[in-house]
Amino acid sequence: MPIPPPSDLLDPKNDYVFKRLFGESPALLVCLINDLRPDLPEIRSVEILNPGIHPEELRGKYIVLDVLARDEAGRGYDIEIQVRRYGAWHQRGLYYLARMLAQQLGEGEDCSALRAAVGIHLLDFVLFTDTPAQGAQALWRFEMRDERQPVVTLGNLLQLSLIELAKADRLALGAGPLTAWVTFFEHWREERTMAGIEHAPVQEALSRVRRLSADEEARRLAFVRQRALRDEATLLKEAREAGLQQGHREGHREILLQLLHLRFGPLSEAVGARIAQADADTLLQWSARVLSAATAEEVVADGDGD
Repeated sequence: MPIPPPSDLLDPKNDYVFKRLFGESPALLVCLINDLRPDLPEIRSVEILNPGIHPEELRGKYIVLDVLARDEAGRGYDIEIQVRRYGAWHQRGLYYLARMLAQQLGEGEDCSALRAAVGIHLLDFVLFTDTPAQGAQALWRFEMRDERQPVVTLGNLLQLSLIELAKADRLALGAGPLTAWVTFFEHWREERTMAGIEHAPVQEALSRVRRLSADEEARRLAFVRQRALRDEATLLKEAREAGLQQGHREGHREILLQLLHLRFGPLSEAVGARIAQADADTLLQWSARVLSAATAEEVVADGDGD
């Protein structure tokens, strides 16, 4: 099976490809978790809890193909790549993390048996930029801590780690396994750059990408997934534009009504009905007529605004 050139390699940030890489190789997933969270106790093995990919998931919009796993100590992991920022992305992440924690216990079992639920989300977008300090940080970890004394915690049963890949790549976090993984996700098609990565697990991931890229069925399914994500992006864009347009329309309508009241006093039902039905451009054109028109009816004459 011929290996495609680097320019034709599948994108490991496609969540179908991501799940094939790590959901089918527990050993590689162990390396990824240990490298991305070196502060945690080192793990030696994991059980993949959701190894399969259902056809409907590939075409499903607003679905993220994650990898769920449990280590030998009972800790749970939710590892995923996110290519698009949703309005409620963090609520979703916290919900699934809390559910993973809650599902550890059966009815009547002791809560002291709970083990940590760890979320590791690789973000293909920049999330935090409100301050210079946020722009200079790409690795984030959220836990249950006191607001005034962050050193006081309720333990680490719920942990959500975020890695802003593009920002981490730009900040050049130094040599090490985490930087090697960031380079892989950001530069997998750059042969010379990848040849300089000595971290064996990253080279194994790259080899698996090459094998997947040579598989016609894998390429087809990756395309199906990418098309679903593009359709999702289009729907979100259209929804935002529709909301923005509605906002413009409502704003123009309120301004026009205020101008008409100031100029002509109370308005007839007929004038009010025409204003309620007009689009944003027409409302704007009518507003420009207020000072020159003799009556409110003259302002809204002709539905096209001419």
